[in-house]
Amino acid sequence: MATCLQRDLSAPPPIPQEGIDAALAVLRSGWLHRYGETLGDASEVSMLEAEFAASLGARYAVAVNSCGSAMYLALLCSGVQRGDRVLMNAFTLAPVPGAVAHAGAEHVLVEVTSDLVIDLADLERKAEASGARFLLLSHMRGHIADMHRLMALCERLGITVIEDCAHTMGANWAGQPTGTFGRVGCFSLQSYKHVNGGEGGLLATDDEDIAARAILHSGSYMLYGQHRARPPEAVFDRWRDVTPNFSLRMSNLVAAAARPQLAMLAERARIWNDRYGRLAAALAPLPGIRLPHRPQEEGFVQSSIQFAVSGIGDARFANFLERCRGRGVYLKWFGAAQATGYTSVSGQWRYLADPHTPPNTAAVLERLCDMRIPLTLTDEECATAATIIAEELATARST
Repeated sequence: MATCLQRDLSAPPPIPQEGIDAALAVLRSGWLHRYGETLGDASEVSMLEAEFAASLGARYAVAVNSCGSAMYLALLCSGVQRGDRVLMNAFTLAPVPGAVAHAGAEHVLVEVTSDLVIDLADLERKAEASGARFLLLSHMRGHIADMHRLMALCERLGITVIEDCAHTMGANWAGQPTGTFGRVGCFSLQSYKHVNGGEGGLLATDDEDIAARAILHSGSYMLYGQHRARPPEAVFDRWRDVTPNFSLRMSNLVAAAARPQLAMLAERARIWNDRYGRLAAALAPLPGIRLPHRPQEEGFVQSSIQFAVSGIGDARFANFLERCRGRGVYLKWFGAAQATGYTSVSGQWRYLADPHTPPNTAAVLERLCDMRIPLTLTDEECATAATIIAEELATARST
């Protein structure tokens, strides 16, 4: 009987006991909402913001209800107006184009390379052709472009960079944390990310006007003084009466569960990267499999692994995926013709003015597989998963 993997690859990072205790304390108190007329600046959310800003080396952090909301506010507060063009990776997940659409802006899709990062040559071409002056850059699935080259290019072209760091909390390029290169960094606390809050987002910036506007837009009312990582009062005076309240706040319950996990990021990164290395070492030698190149400067935190398969047709590839799934190894197919689960093919986003998948990106996604790496995956289970993939790929090639 064929060996099966018993581990659930979709298992999110567990909530530590400290987070459970803090969440229970919030529930018992009834103070799930982060604001209150009699509260100071020591709410769970306010503390999370201050601790996250300090860990990142940013002046300000604003907690909201999702990373999608963080990206929307980052675009809005950076000056994106209705009808503006926003550059973005053609390979990303739906909340990224959703944030652009939410801001009323127009999407400009930029090719990605076979290493799953934005194509800098195409970025330059699309920026010059479109006149776009904003880039919403996704570090998709934890893959980081050469940020020094990218920022030099964007500075030369006058492009404001906003980083989508949903998959790179705790990661860096040449020692500098992702989320600190652009004008704003946006992070996720969704269950499958590096810190599990169930749902939630963090916006980080050194720009006092962006921070103040984001706090007001998120729904602080006039209680913005209850934020620890906030700009001076004079900055709020510029914006408090002209900034709509969009009610995008994070709750104290989410922050309570998330806060203790910030201190666990380094150890989680060590475990994830160890498991990633074991899987990569086992998969890379297999015929017809290619893993993205990881530059020395890339300090990734890899909670999933991606690889491309070549040399088999559609029917055999679909059968390969189904047989792996039947043995407990669920592989997401990023280039599937029909969206399943989480959508990532830009041609399937019919709300875009020009829904299409750029040709090079389409070729990259055609046989691109993705596997989550739960923190609980053991060394033996890494070997089992790789063996299942190898056996089923060999079967697909021989039938």
